Amino acid sequence: MSFKLTILGCSSAVPEIDKHPSSQLLNSNENFFLIDCGEGTQLRLKENNINFQRISHVFISHLHGDHFYGLIGLINSMHLLARKKELHIYSHIELKKIINSQLQVSNTVLNYPLFFHEISKDSEEILFENEDISIENILLEHRINCSGFIFREKKFKRKIDKDAIVKYNVPDFYLNNIRSGDDFINLKGEIIKNKQLTKKAKLANSYAYFSDTIYKKSISKKIEEIDLLYHEATFLEKHKNLAEKTGHSTALQAAMIAKKADVKHLLLGHFSKRYKNLDLLKNEAQNVFNNVIIAKSGMHLNFKTLIQNK
Repeated sequence: MSFKLTILGCSSAVPEIDKHPSSQLLNSNENFFLIDCGEGTQLRLKENNINFQRISHVFISHLHGDHFYGLIGLINSMHLLARKKELHIYSHIELKKIINSQLQVSNTVLNYPLFFHEISKDSEEILFENEDISIENILLEHRINCSGFIFREKKFKRKIDKDAIVKYNVPDFYLNNIRSGDDFINLKGEIIKNKQLTKKAKLANSYAYFSDTIYKKSISKKIEEIDLLYHEATFLEKHKNLAEKTGHSTALQAAMIAKKADVKHLLLGHFSKRYKNLDLLKNEAQNVFNNVIIAKSGMHLNFKTLIQNK
């Protein structure tokens, strides 16, 4: 079971040669989820050898250009490359009008089904769920409507211990019951506890994506003990007034959220171009929270190796 995150872009607003607008790809058991789609996202996917035709769900946090200007290009490239598989986009309702208008003026009729799913502007709910994962939106506070996303793997069932199954002579037809947590009663009436017949299951991973938002300490309750929190850190604390004015957070504020929520790791991103040395933001955050990672374009995070102390 894979749970891997690729950072495609993690800078704010204006693209630069080596700094790209917001976009990430989460691979959960070979389900590919695109999170935001800033300008140039499809090129970043190619650079990272990711086949974008495998993406089936796109989550757009809000409708500032650095978070969705790459979407129409990606949609069109999928079309030109003869995609047939449906694509699902989760966003605020205005994005549907924008994309449909772009397709209309270019006289483009897509080869594949395109579905829009509206994200509520005033409530939080499960946006997508299958047997492996659930994805919910979290209301953030920015200059326009903005949502964060929490990705949670489903709890895994305990693994069958084959040697124990043989030892206690458990019949094959009863194995599904064992996987579901049942004990086994043999022909003598003896109860064999489930833990004697199974091995500890893999722990489920979790990831929260918060960009863009002012410091909002109440959201910490919703991400308690999350494995990895991506939280925007557009400014240093000395520019806190700019953060408040523009609807953003400082690195210190992001760390305060991480500490309050007791997350495992904090991933900082959405940096203002004014900062050439990103270690300044990392050092500021580490004054409050130890496990801080600076996001970089092209970074790959495998949760299996990232989360060592679960």
